[in-house]
Parts: sequence; C-alpha cells; structure tokens
Amino acid sequence: MPIDMKETIAEAARRLVTEKNVKKLTVKDIVEECQITRQAFYYHFEDIPAMLKWILERDTEKLLKEVRAQSDPELGLRYFFKMAANVAPSIKRGMQSGYREELEQMLTRYVYHLFEKTIESERLYQKCTHFEVKLIMRYHSNAVIGILREWTDEDTKNLDRIAHEIYLLMAGKVSPKD
Repeated sequence: MPIDMKETIAEAARRLVTEKNVKKLTVKDIVEECQITRQAFYYHFEDIPAMLKWILERDTEKLLKEVRAQSDPELGLRYFFKMAANVAPSIKRGMQSGYREELEQMLTRYVYHLFEKTIESERLYQKCTHFEVKLIMRYHSNAVIGILREWTDEDTKNLDRIAHEIYLLMAGKVSPKD
C-alpha cells in the first residue's frame, strides 16, 4: 500500500467526481477506484463528508501558504482567484453530487478562514469592533462564493480586474461616496 493512503483515497474521489462525473459519490465507488477494502476507507475517514472536509482543510492550508507567499495582499487575492478558477469545474461537478450542501458549507467556512487569516496578518479593519469584522468577513466570504459559483470564461479573462476590484472593496478603498 502507498505510504499516504488518505491522499490515495482523496485522489480516487477527485477522479470519480471530475473525470468520471459520478453524481452520487459512494464509499463503494471510492474503494473500487483505488482498489482497497471498505475497512481501509473507514480506517482513514469516518464517512464521505469527513473525507471532503479533510481534502478542503488540507487544500485550504496549502492555498493559504501560497497566498501569503505573494508579495502583497492584492497579489494574494489574485492568486486565490486564479487557483479557484482552475478548480471551478471540479467544484461545480462536486456541487452537482449528492454532497452539495456539505461542500458549500465547507467552502464558505474555508473562504471565511482564508479571509480571517488575511485580515489578521494585514491588520485590516483595526478600527472596527469584533462584531463588525465578523460581519464583514461573512459578507466577503459569501460574496466570493457567489462569484465563484457563477464563474465564467469571461471572468477568467478579467481575473486581474476582478481581483483588483474585490481587493479595493475589502481594503475599504472603494465606497459608495467615491
């Protein structure tokens, strides 16, 4: 068996959803795809939502490190949108599966987490109360999820502009009074 069985299982699930367009992902499908027993799957994951959570947590931490490695927050946001646009087809197929609700909740939480870390590291919204900051993060997280949900080829062409405008909004550099 490979050293990292969790990764092998996660990769099999990704293949099933993205390449084989499985609508209702099952443990049976996953174990057949990676040629392991059901016991092996359940040794590593409690169930499919737990596996999806593990994948998103790991991918979010990796993305967060890569976003932070950019030279400034706007470039980090641009990088985030670039990566999100690359995985958008897979996410859309995942949303068409039987796990739409769980995936959407997890994605929203992880985008929120990403913004929370960015706000902390960049020391944004210093004059806001804790309540206001949480509301701002909820607003931006759900707005970005909405944009990604309806992402188009045209958006991909305008990725730099979209990232710039969203950065200006998040940084408070655009207001209705301008």
